[in-house]
This record gives sequence, structure tokens and C-alpha cells, in this order.
Amino acid sequence: MNDRACALHPGAWWVWALGLATAASRTTNPLLLGLLAAVAGYVVAVRRTDAPWARSYGAFLRIGLAVVAIRLVFAVVLGSPIPGTHTVLTLPEVPLPHWARGVRLGGRVTAEALLFALYDGLKLATLLVCVGAANALASPARLLKSLPGALYEAGMAVVVAMTFAPHLVADVRRLRAARRLRGRPDRGLKALLQVGLPVLEGALERSVALAAAMDARGYGRTAHVPRAVRHTTTALTLGGLLAVCAGTYGLLADAGAAYGAPVLATGVLLALAGLWLGGRRTLRTRYRPDRWGARAWLVAGSGAAVAALTIWAAAREPATALHPPAFPLTAPTLPLWPAAGVLVGLLPAWVTPVPPFHRSREGLRPLAPPRTALRAVSSNAGRAESPSARRDKEPHT
Repeated sequence: MNDRACALHPGAWWVWALGLATAASRTTNPLLLGLLAAVAGYVVAVRRTDAPWARSYGAFLRIGLAVVAIRLVFAVVLGSPIPGTHTVLTLPEVPLPHWARGVRLGGRVTAEALLFALYDGLKLATLLVCVGAANALASPARLLKSLPGALYEAGMAVVVAMTFAPHLVADVRRLRAARRLRGRPDRGLKALLQVGLPVLEGALERSVALAAAMDARGYGRTAHVPRAVRHTTTALTLGGLLAVCAGTYGLLADAGAAYGAPVLATGVLLALAGLWLGGRRTLRTRYRPDRWGARAWLVAGSGAAVAALTIWAAAREPATALHPPAFPLTAPTLPLWPAAGVLVGLLPAWVTPVPPFHRSREGLRPLAPPRTALRAVSSNAGRAESPSARRDKEPHT
């Protein structure tokens, strides 16, 4: 089977991941956030390839855990606006001037403040995990090729920035493995400093090679477009993007849910019109473009369904179901309908094709030699004779 023919459109993975991220932004329930992270992690585990960008998911997961730890440290050192009655520890408080009213250093640390900080940190960590899942599943090069012509230059900058972290992680792993093979330590501050210079050197060489490749391919060439078309394109695109931002904020915020959907739809239409006009100034062609097929619709639809079901549940479930209070101390419960909506995000694990990396792990190697060829080789090897044996069989004259 042609692996490229069955590959999924990279934009579908991003729509799916953004749907999970939208659901994560609507709740602070740690059980729902953990379920969202588990869904994203399972899909990444069964559908990622062995490409360099596919290994960046672990880095995003560690960054999310670091975010949770930093949020807890800030709650301990700087305090929290949440009142509490259960004191965990008391730190020495540093007196601050009157202009820093509302901020404190040290003092009493309560369990309610720590729980509130944990909920906030888990929310941000889940958002990072969703973005990391999109980075691990979608090819940046194919995503750049799928962008409209008007966004090609901006998309190139974004894709280069997105691929910097995965390549950096791959370089660090490669250099650490080389140090282990040479019998040198690969952990600690000294090893990190010795690995940092080769990593930066590799990043510089890759940047120079990318600039040379872009220049050789005529990057930045534009066609002549009338001034009126340029101004119309700018107005449509800028106005559409601003409307998309306002509509997205309205959908994510509880207060603007009434106007969010109409403003978002209007912004999308204006932005698409501006992108269509702006594509006339870009001189480039696509070689073997990615098709948005039925599987891409299912994957993108599953992410959109997760976001829609979470927003619907937030309007009908009790406020404590998706936002458990930190004061008074109460154990969070798992609401049924939001949890069922999150499980819809597992659909890509069954409707998308298995990558060749996983097929080789499962033993499905299509390049294995056939049995007839193996029997022929073994029979020829058994009939092979040494030169001395052939001389003994020759008739003596």
C-alpha cells in the first residue's frame, strides 16, 4: 500500500487538536482534563510516525508538568486570592511597600490555595499537551504545502518556528546517545553545557541550508496585482481575522456565547474571501497536493464534536461539574455527558491508517522475501560443493 496515498491531511490533525484544546479551556475539572490528556496521548501513541517532529510530544508533556510545578511554587511564594481555612505550612512573610498592596511574599499557605493553583496549572498543561499532539501527528512540510497562497510566506515562518523544537529535541537525543557510546556522562549541568554548543551549531547550519534552499526555489516572488485588489485583500483579510478572534473569544468566554458564533462565521467568510484574492499574487504550484478525504472529515469532526459537546454541557450542567470549587474543599466528580463527549476524540485511533512504523513493529513487513525464493536459496546452498569434492568426482585419465 502506498503510505502517502493513505496519509491523513495535516490540517485535520490540527482541527482535532484545537477541538480538544477548546474543550480543555472550558473546564478546570482535573478528571476531565486528565481524560483529555489521556485521549490525546493514546491517539499520538498509536498513530504517530518515526519522523523527527513526531518525537516532540514527550517534550510538550514535560513542559506541561513543569508549568504545573511552577504554578504551585508561585502559589506558595506569592500567595493566592482564594481564602482558606486549612493551613498547610507558614512561611516567613517579607514586608512590602504600600504600592505593592495585594501582593505578598511568604505567609500562610492553605490547601485551598494549592488546589486552586493545581486546577489552573492542569488547565494550561492540557492545552500544551493538545498542541504537542498536533505537532507530533501533522507533518509541518505538508501543512505548509496545504496553506493558501496568500499565507505561504507567513506560513513558512510559522512552520520553521514549529519545527525548531522537534529538531532541537532530536539533536539533543542524538548527542546524548553519542556521549553514552563514548563512555561520557550524559546527565548533569556539565554534560548539558557540552551538548549545547553542538546543538546550536547544528541549528545554525540548518538555518543556512534552509535559506539557500528557499533562495534557489525563488521564495518571495510575487505577481503584479492592481492596487485596488491589494487594498481590498488587506481589508478583507484583516477584518476577517479580527472577527474570527472576537468570535472565538465569545465562544470561549461564558459572557459572549450569544454573539460568538455569528461573528465567527462572518469572520471566516471575510478571511476566506481575502485569502482567495491574496492568492493571485503568489507564483507557486503544488506537487501532489494532499486531499481532504472522508477520513480527514471524520478526524476534524471528532475534534469539533468534543468542543461542541463540552460547550453544550457547560451550559446545562451545574457550574460545579466543570469548575469544581477550591473553597470549600470538595472532591471533584466526573460528569457523565462531558466525559462521553471527550471520548469522541478517540475516533482517529480507529479511522486513520496505521503508519508504516507501527506496521513494522507488529510484524507486518511487506518487503519480506517469499517462501519460494527462500526454498530456492536453501536448495542451491545445499547443492554447493567445494572444489576438492568436484575434483574427486572427475574421472581419472
